[in-house]
Order: sequence, then structure tokens, then C-alpha cells
Amino acid sequence: MINPKARRVAANARLAMALAVVLLTATSCHLVHNTVAVEKLLAPLSEANTAQLVSEVNRLVAARSIHGKVDIQFEDTSFATSGIAEKYRTAEGSITLQRPAKVYLVVEGPFATEVAQMTSDGEHFRIAILKGDDKYHRFVRGTNQAIYPKLETDSDGTAAKKGKANTEAQTVNALSNLRPQHLTDALMIRPIDLQAPGLIYAQSEFYQSEKDPASQSNKRVVRGYYLLDELQPGDKGSARLLRRFWFEKFGDSNALMPVQVGLTRPQDHYKITITYQAPESVSVDHDYPPEVFVLENKWGLREVDLDAEKKPAPAKN
Repeated sequence: MINPKARRVAANARLAMALAVVLLTATSCHLVHNTVAVEKLLAPLSEANTAQLVSEVNRLVAARSIHGKVDIQFEDTSFATSGIAEKYRTAEGSITLQRPAKVYLVVEGPFATEVAQMTSDGEHFRIAILKGDDKYHRFVRGTNQAIYPKLETDSDGTAAKKGKANTEAQTVNALSNLRPQHLTDALMIRPIDLQAPGLIYAQSEFYQSEKDPASQSNKRVVRGYYLLDELQPGDKGSARLLRRFWFEKFGDSNALMPVQVGLTRPQDHYKITITYQAPESVSVDHDYPPEVFVLENKWGLREVDLDAEKKPAPAKN
């Protein structure tokens, strides 16, 4: 004889299973789906192997000169060992380079206001600081091969103040310690030799989210890049990164152009990233007269001769 209590338990179990089946069926018939916007991958994507990327780099080596509009991002790494770096607002500008080692850089602020100009003729550099109050303006001279201590603003207490004055003082310090000749090393590219001893070249792909330049809204796109790394093997399987080339993958043609150059100078306490605004409109192989790369103090700025400051004072009789 079946126990009535057991019968009730079995009936309740069957009822629970039936309800579960009904609920699952009802839920599956009423799934809610919405169309959501995602970041668009720019296409078509160019295809290239390492040999092609090296060929594109070496093609630029043949350029006698380069001139173009750039975006400049400067970072002061004086306190990098403490995990702190001063990153300055991206500025616009123009750069003119001519082999073997000449450069003329103009840095502009909002509304095309002049922030700084600097030149190097291959032996000497000159920097004009035009930003901020008159007390910050200066014209700095020096020799490319010399090593100088970090140049600071005048110690009148201004740099220690908060707010706008402190920001201007920091910017002057950063620009005064930038050495234009370092840009020629990075932008007037040295050739790549895949057979060179002691070097390794590695290709990779990288995708990042960026603001859509074709949209007036805040829409974003995913842009693809090729990275070509120049590495120097070290001990225990390590490698030191010497140079990294970025190539934009998006486009209908096979004309890949490096769009960004990053220069890190730990010993000089700064990092600078220069991005060509329109690589396809960069002017090459124009001959510039020597005076283009010798900046003159046409503003009548207070002059700072770094070589003169290094010379010992004459002995008094």
C-alpha cells in the first residue's frame, strides 16, 4: 500500500517540474533584444609583411627634407622614479627638417598663438620661449654635444605659487629643456637593415579606440596599426626597445606612412610624441637655406647662453 504522504510529495514534485518547464518556455518566447551602437572598425585594412614595412621606412630615408603640420605632446619625466610625470596639453605646430641634422620647430597654442620656436643647425641650438608673462620669456643658446644641468625659472618664488603662474613656470621649464637636435635623430629616420648584427625586428598589430575625425559628434572608431619594433637583445632572453614605427592600416592604397614618432629621453627627463596631422600632405625634398635653421632673437628676449654659464669666472687680481 502506497503511503499517502509519499504520494503527495511525488505529486508536488511533478507540479514543480511542470511549472519550471512552463516558465522556461514562456521566457524563451519573450527574449528582449535591442540594437546597440558599437565602435566602427575602419576598413578596408591594408595588408603588409615585415619586409614591406621596412621598405616604407627606408623610403623615407631618401627624403632630403620634411615639412608638415604636427601635434606635439610633451611629458616632463623628472620625477619618473617616484611614479610622477607632468603631461602637458597637446599643442599644434609645424616642423621642418633637413639632412643631415637641421630642424626648425614652431609650437603654437590656442588660436595660433606662438608658444615657442626652436632651431638646430646641426652644431648649435636656439630656443625662444614666447609663452606667458614677460618675466618668463627667454632666448636660450647652446651647443648640441654639450651636457647642461636642468634649466629652471628664476627663483623669485613665482614657480612655487599655485594656479596659472605655476603652470606657466612649469611650461617654460619644460620647453627650455627640450633639445631640438634630439628631434632630428627621431624624425630624420635612419635606414633599417634586416641583416644588421645585434638587432632584431618584430612586427605586430594594434587596434585602439579613437575619436572619429569624420564626425562632429563624440562618435568613436577603432583604428588599426602595424607596429615595427627595433630591438637590441640583452641578457637572459631580454631585449631593449630602440625604435618603434607605427603604420596606419586603414586605406585603399598600399602607401603606408608612419603617423607618429615618440622620443623618450630618460637622461634629459622628458618624453615627446609628435604626430603628423595629415601624413599625405607632408612636403618632402624641398631645399631650405641655412638661415632657416638659425633662429634669431627678433623679439629682443632676455638671452641665456648655456655655454657662457658653464665657463668659469675669470680670476680676480
